[in-house]
Formats: sequence, C-alpha cells, structure tokens
Amino acid sequence: MSGKSQIAIELLDETLANGEKTASEDLLISYEGVLYPAVLCSPENFKALQSFEARNDDIILMMKKLPFRRINTTHILPQILPQSIFKNKAKILLLVRNPKDTAVSYFHFYNDMPLLPSFNTWDEYFTAFMNGKLTWGSYFDYLIEWNKYIADDNVMVITYEEMKENQTLGMKKIAEFLGFSLSDNEIRTISKKSTFKAMKEKSSETHGTFGKILFRKGIVGGWRELFTEAQNKEMDRKFEECLGGTKIGEKIKYGIYCKA
Repeated sequence: MSGKSQIAIELLDETLANGEKTASEDLLISYEGVLYPAVLCSPENFKALQSFEARNDDIILMMKKLPFRRINTTHILPQILPQSIFKNKAKILLLVRNPKDTAVSYFHFYNDMPLLPSFNTWDEYFTAFMNGKLTWGSYFDYLIEWNKYIADDNVMVITYEEMKENQTLGMKKIAEFLGFSLSDNEIRTISKKSTFKAMKEKSSETHGTFGKILFRKGIVGGWRELFTEAQNKEMDRKFEECLGGTKIGEKIKYGIYCKA
C-alpha cells in the first residue's frame, strides 16, 4: 500500500472516531432542502463547487493544475454539481441500483456509520427513505434528475445488477466508455480483484475501519428479508409514479428485481 493510501485510511478512521463523539443532533446539515453529513459537507463547500472547472477528459463517477485525468466520485444531485462538468462534457459514469435493495443497503449503512444518526427500527427508516429525509436526499429525486442526462454522449448508466450478472462484460463496457484500451487478460485480472468477495476480504487493508461498514453482503434481492407486503406495494406505486416509462426506470429493470 502506498504512503498516500495509508494516510487516507488514517484520516478516514479519525473522522469516524470523531463522529462517534458527536451528538446525534449535530451530525447532519441541510443545504437547499437536502440533508448531508456535517463532518463531510458544508454550505460553503457546496457554493465553492460552482467555481470548479471541469475538463472534457475528467471522469465523474461523478484541479485544474493536474495534468492527468482526474476521477471524482459523488452522490450529489446533478443540479448541485459544477455546471462546467456538463458544459465541458466530462465523462460521467452513473452507477444505480434497484431502489428496494438500495433502501435495505442504506439502512444498514446508516445504522453502522458513526457520522450518521441511527434509526431504531426498519419501519422508521423506511418512512424516512420514502420521504427523502435521509442524507443525500430522495433516491427517487436523484434518479429523476439523472434521467434528464441519460441520452447525453458523455453519460453512461450501468446498474449494480448488471455488474453482478456479468462483471467482465460490465468492465468492458466501462473501459470502452472511458477510452481505456485493455486486453482481455487485463479485464479478467481487474474483474477478479474487484469482485465483492475479493474487495471485502481486503477491506481492512484498503479502507480501514470503514471497510467493515462499506462491505456487507453485496447481493441482489436482499430486500425480501425486510420489506412488508404494504411496503412493497408502497414502493411499487412510488416507482411507477416517479420513474414509470423513463429510460432510467427501464434500465433498472424494476419488474425483474423488485417484484415480490
């Protein structure tokens, strides 16, 4: 592991430790009606984002002085991102997951993450999820907004489920989109090292304490363990209302992955 990676892990561990000492009511901030982790975000940072100048060789899974390609990751809504990202057509790789598994995964993440206030029950959390009262806002609003950009040449949408079904094929699609020239052997090597099992086994080394929070089960369909019949129907209605007939809704294959 490089020295920079070790420093990053130590900083993350320190941040998580500080979160454990923070009062629950002080863990979140609100910016333009959306909740964010107070330790990681501030209104000043969001305002400063607008002066960020993206280049057309940037990759946003979402420095002007950096001469090489820059890869940035984010969870924020597209309207909060610097407009230069869209103006200069930086490449955007959008990874989405079916909303039922997203809800369950985020429930466990929320309760295990020291930087976020915990929920007492799944039912309490589900209500907050459906109403967008969680950090980073409503997942449905997030998908609705990104659907506006799905046809753009510089945007590629790939689903968690696609990657689970055929990771090698998914890797090839991503490499082609990003303009990386990789041999079949290189693709296989990357795929082998980036399976959920492989990443979870090395998570303490690569992510420190955060690794135990980030890597849980990594399966498709785990929502069936928690969703009640009423909650299933409520989310089915919400999905149809928000994303029925949209390209991103079709991409998610809700009828395959989210039907009881």
